[in-house]
Amino acid sequence: MSCIVLGARFVMLARITVNNTWLLLAVTRESAKCGGEGRISLGTTRPMNARVLSVVGRDGSHLWWATPTTVPIEMIESLPRLEIVASYSVGLDKIDMEKCREKGIRVTNTPDVLTDDVADLAIGLIMAVLRRVSASDGFVRSGKWKDGDFRLATKFSGKSVGIVGLGRIGSAIAKRAEAFRYPISYHSRSQKPHYKYYSNIIDLATNCQILIVACALTKETHHIVNCKVIDALGPNGILINIGRGAHVDEPELVSALLEGRLAGARLDVYENEPEVPEQLLGLDNVVLLPHVGSNTEETSKAMADLVIRNLETYFGNKPLLTPVL
Repeated sequence: MSCIVLGARFVMLARITVNNTWLLLAVTRESAKCGGEGRISLGTTRPMNARVLSVVGRDGSHLWWATPTTVPIEMIESLPRLEIVASYSVGLDKIDMEKCREKGIRVTNTPDVLTDDVADLAIGLIMAVLRRVSASDGFVRSGKWKDGDFRLATKFSGKSVGIVGLGRIGSAIAKRAEAFRYPISYHSRSQKPHYKYYSNIIDLATNCQILIVACALTKETHHIVNCKVIDALGPNGILINIGRGAHVDEPELVSALLEGRLAGARLDVYENEPEVPEQLLGLDNVVLLPHVGSNTEETSKAMADLVIRNLETYFGNKPLLTPVL
């Protein structure tokens, strides 16, 4: 079995055994061509603070797999024959893109195949917060229903929705939201047709009841939801984050929820995953998910297949399917 096929097994292994795994495959041409299964070892690379699965072919080439963490320059520099980084993710914030560009390293990701799942979850989170699904479930399980009825929730249809980032996922969320008669507005890098555009995120937050974060994480969008945005959303506002944890100033979010300056939040991502602010755990106006936006069997397989197809096309000297660099 060649190492490139062995790599395909690792994609699936990572998906099955490590929940919410961001996958980096760093492959050298030599490792893809070497024969035999090679030697498999599981160890720790302390400078990167990440578990690494190393597959050593007969010629000493390496295939690396790393769990969620940033990918520092040191990792790229430690692989002088590195040619391609195939990411099991649509986000690129964990890859040192400047260093890859400088060294001529190709980069691919897995766009489109996860769009539907993430957009579906965003709508589900709106339903969960407005209709108090989690709290209702706890009410029944605790036996409190025998003592009286559950308090009234909020109507789901017709709420005004603001979307931060109208890319693939943001547009898919907007399309689904139309079915529930949501007035839709957005803030994005560029203006697009169909929906009301706000060039300023504070204006967007001021004019919506539900703010959904769906943009890419960049230097410009780090903590794009800060104290001013949260206060603009207001005490009746709801924040939904299915983007990246660092989009939101977490301490400010916690303070706003505790002080009643924000009605509620539904989060699938956090700044320091898997760590979640302890104060959020006791709030019944918050729904917390463990970064599962794209975690379905169907999409996981499609993402893994896309990673492998990109590697196969690269080492077959064919055009990459989803090139970023």
